[in-house]
Amino acid sequence: MTAQPAPRLTRLLEAVLGVGADLDLHSTLQHIVDGAAELTGAASAALTTADPGRDGLWGIRTPDRDGSRDTRAPDQDGLTDTGTPAPDGLTDTRTPDPDGLAGTRTPDRGGVPETAPRLRVPIHVRDEEFGELHLAGRPGGVPFTAEDEQLLRVLATQAGIAIGNARLYETARQRERWLEGAAAVTTALLTEDSADDALTTVAERARLLAGASAGVILQPTAEGGMEIVTASTPEDPGGIVGATIAPGSPVLEQLLGGEPVFVADSATDPRMTTHVRHRFGPSMMLPLQANGRLIGTLALPRRRGDRPYTDVERLLATQFASQAALALVLADARRGRERLAVYEDRDRIARDLHDLVVQRLFATGLMLESTQRRPGAEDVRDILGRAVDELRSTVQEVRTTILALRQSPADPPAGLRGRVLGETASAAALLGFPPSTRFTGAVDTRVPDGVADRLLTALRHALTDAAGRPGVSRVEVTVDATAAAPDGRDGVRLTVADDGETGEPGRAGGEGTTFTWHSPL
Repeated sequence: MTAQPAPRLTRLLEAVLGVGADLDLHSTLQHIVDGAAELTGAASAALTTADPGRDGLWGIRTPDRDGSRDTRAPDQDGLTDTGTPAPDGLTDTRTPDPDGLAGTRTPDRGGVPETAPRLRVPIHVRDEEFGELHLAGRPGGVPFTAEDEQLLRVLATQAGIAIGNARLYETARQRERWLEGAAAVTTALLTEDSADDALTTVAERARLLAGASAGVILQPTAEGGMEIVTASTPEDPGGIVGATIAPGSPVLEQLLGGEPVFVADSATDPRMTTHVRHRFGPSMMLPLQANGRLIGTLALPRRRGDRPYTDVERLLATQFASQAALALVLADARRGRERLAVYEDRDRIARDLHDLVVQRLFATGLMLESTQRRPGAEDVRDILGRAVDELRSTVQEVRTTILALRQSPADPPAGLRGRVLGETASAAALLGFPPSTRFTGAVDTRVPDGVADRLLTALRHALTDAAGRPGVSRVEVTVDATAAAPDGRDGVRLTVADDGETGEPGRAGGEGTTFTWHSPL
């Protein structure tokens, strides 16, 4: 017998209220399916979606007889499940929801008999067809009535409104998460010093927001391809960094042109050519581009078999990539300004040393030399001579320091003078103090490159030996480009002297060791 109208209207009202009680899309759909089954007395109910890629859903079913949720997608006939059971007797039927949740594994029931009564009602969200409600089977094989269909259409109308609201809510939640992620990335980039750390920050945060298996950054290579320069891959990191897209790849023109690329399955898409593509399925490859400058590409692949990215996820990820690219440009500009401030400060110190210290030392030296020539200065002539020599030595060391300050720390040392200073700076870590360095003559112009290379090799060995001797507290390095070679030709001489213990019999500790190397020019 058909149920009395009042109880059915009550159940309809309860079903409508239940449908609108939750803003989560997956839960809303489950309420719709459960309400339809209870309202009509159907043995089985399901909801299929017309566009699975938009919401990441294929279908929802009523609870199985054992109480478990059967989320397998109905087939073309409505509710007959033709899935192939796994070896353990379970059918693997993933139904991801918008939050990236995988579906369930439920016992294969064999479906509803084909002779059972069936009813289908479409669900529209605004003017768009969202999907269909499928009902099958009633106690005693009683067919569905026009009243059943009318009640179900009322429920479907309310369901369309609830689905639209759930979509808006889910989109707002996703947008909020991506905006918060973009803000966090911007803050992190503007406080980090290393460019490599900045790229890793972008890859890691994007991977978490997208629910991807990996987050990787590709940058153009000199050969015209693209190379993975950093990756966030907690599951399978091996061999990803360094993987390249060779020049001529079909996808390369789009990436280098700053266009996003969306891939349904990285393992089978012929455009993908990297040797790690077989690990991944759906993927987004998004340009990191700001102010016309292409920094690289952000790739967010998911595991094989995972749900594809929805249109909303693609849009939000593309906006995130644009924001991240702008933050990378700003961070690089900030680091540039900081480097410029350091260079300007070094240049100011160098000018102060030259204009104040060197000139005063030079004037003091002239005054002492003038004192030596005065009558009655014989008693202090030796002392004055040694003072003049010390001042000259000090002036030379200050000038060397000025040249070192004017050399950019980010650039490789230029000329023999800069290369010698680079070696002594490196040796300071072993010695525990910086060696004193003096230059005589135009070492950068007089000493050929071949001779300079041999001199640096000798200097490196001498500094290593000095660092290995006990009691060394001072090392003096002198490069004299005016010294004559033993055969009388113009030459260059390197002297490395320290005050350490020699270990030689008959020599007092602390007399030190002097290493001398010379070569004709």
